[in-house]
Amino acid sequence: MIKLPNGNKIFQLSKSLWPIYRSITGDGVRQSLNIIKKICPNLKILEFKSGTKVFDWIIPDEWNVSEAYIIDPMGKKFCNIKDNNLHLVSYSSPFNKILDLNSLDKHLHSIKNRPNSIPYITSYYKKNWGFSLEHNKRKKLKKGKYKVVIKSKFKKGSLTIGEILIKGKSKKEFLISTNICHPSLANNEISGPAVTTYLAKFLNEYKNLRYSYRIIYVPETIGSLTYISKNFNKMKKNIFSGLNVVCVGDNRCFSFLPSRLDNKLIDKTARHVLKWIDSSYKEYSWSYRGSDERQYCAPGIDLPIASIMRSKYAEYPEYHNSDDKLGKFVNAQGLFGAYNAIIQTIIAIENHCYPLIKTIGEPNLSKYNLYPKTSKFRKRGKVELLLDIISQSDGKNSIIDIAEKSNFPIWELYPLILKLKEKKFLKLIY
Repeated sequence: MIKLPNGNKIFQLSKSLWPIYRSITGDGVRQSLNIIKKICPNLKILEFKSGTKVFDWIIPDEWNVSEAYIIDPMGKKFCNIKDNNLHLVSYSSPFNKILDLNSLDKHLHSIKNRPNSIPYITSYYKKNWGFSLEHNKRKKLKKGKYKVVIKSKFKKGSLTIGEILIKGKSKKEFLISTNICHPSLANNEISGPAVTTYLAKFLNEYKNLRYSYRIIYVPETIGSLTYISKNFNKMKKNIFSGLNVVCVGDNRCFSFLPSRLDNKLIDKTARHVLKWIDSSYKEYSWSYRGSDERQYCAPGIDLPIASIMRSKYAEYPEYHNSDDKLGKFVNAQGLFGAYNAIIQTIIAIENHCYPLIKTIGEPNLSKYNLYPKTSKFRKRGKVELLLDIISQSDGKNSIIDIAEKSNFPIWELYPLILKLKEKKFLKLIY
């Protein structure tokens, strides 16, 4: 397995992205992408005008917010987005009025079974306003007059997407997509662009890439649909595989969601890598989809895009609330684990081939110092793996097939296949 850096840099990037108020449009997305561009200067920032039709959707007006809070009858300010940007329902309309508690309560959101957590609520496509707060605090609100202030603006602006194209020897592309639209949610949002940025950095520095890589940072749903609509023919022609990178920050477990059609190269490869990194990883069926893989794998688009995750969205108690934060829950170790799993998957796909042995019968490996000088019983190791490679290399078994049949991780095969190729015993069919 190749040596990779630790997760501290990924974590530091996560901390930089943490306080920014992001939504599906607006300055928060641009600010986040400009931070990422400092690490990956080849990032292009693309703008798509409000009102543009994308398939069955329309890009909404751009939304930005400068202030939002409530003042209680005693003059105390609470639900202030400067304290926690989850307090405001995303895409809330501007508002400045005094309400009684009954009227205000219709616009408040809390979680009864997580009474000390602030829920994340959105109202992207229907004009509305609201605030989120801890249920325990909501229960203590007293009758009286409350001043509600939301200084937000809608305008005919644009939706912002980040794009990195890294060219390899082939025009065939591997897609890496991540979301950049939620505010301060560590696993469900920030982990994705942070890990993706360091994947892009790795690929920018990787010599002699076989495939090309299309890396995009999109607001969920409307962003992926916009990008597909503008690049449809190119993506259909060139993208042969890919990953949606989301929920890759905690250190509890690994999760896997296959592509809709399943049993594609990405599905076989990811399962193999995860089996060797975390034998207890959780696999979910397509029925449990929920992120932008829905768009990439949709009928008529049919791109083979899967998801390697840590704790999957909607499957952990901190999901979409203020407990999904950096530090104890999402940390450098968790971020690096996901980064490593995805890198190993990409490297396996870069090395995908069908080995074909050129000798009749087993070559005399002792002549080439590839076999022990003395024969004795031993546990299965590199010699046995070498013999397995020779035995299974009929030009029909892929390198993943051989790794699976031999019960070794694929990264153990790379140096042995290289040795056999150098000795001219083996050729690789691509």
